[in-house]
Amino acid sequence: MKKLSFVFIVTILFITFVSAYAIHDLLPAETMVPLPGAYGTAVYKYITKEDPYKRWGLWPGKGKLYKGKHPHGAHLTTYVNDNARLSIKAGKPMANGSFIVMENYTKENTFTAMTVMYKIKGYNPSKGDWYWAEYEKGGKVLKEGKVKKCIGCHSAKMANDYIFTVKFVKE
Repeated sequence: MKKLSFVFIVTILFITFVSAYAIHDLLPAETMVPLPGAYGTAVYKYITKEDPYKRWGLWPGKGKLYKGKHPHGAHLTTYVNDNARLSIKAGKPMANGSFIVMENYTKENTFTAMTVMYKIKGYNPSKGDWYWAEYEKGGKVLKEGKVKKCIGCHSAKMANDYIFTVKFVKE
């Protein structure tokens, strides 16, 4: 009887572990920490302290310090949270709660700024629901919200959910 109970408990623990591991791709860990609203300081706090972007993966297929373009910088490093990564993998526009954090560097690989795209359902439906932000080293908000310069440039890639990095949205 004790042996049967032990086997039963081990089986239940195994099933629980496997289910928890597998569900991560369906329900990303970011959903456990409340997402910030459309406020520059709250977004910065979220991506640096509550769910640090440096722990996320890089944009699939991109390494660190890849070649960039104006206005972001000569070199870039782009991080994506699980919501964004799963959207890229599925070839669909970014899901609500997706974050793209781009570190901007000079030709000499000196960090100059961080730019953020954050998908907020209902925030700006006519422009993909993107919230835009730019931060200087140390986190001071330089730009945030429905930034006309960001929207104007990224509108050229509307069919790719306003994203230049690589074409990922399947038509």
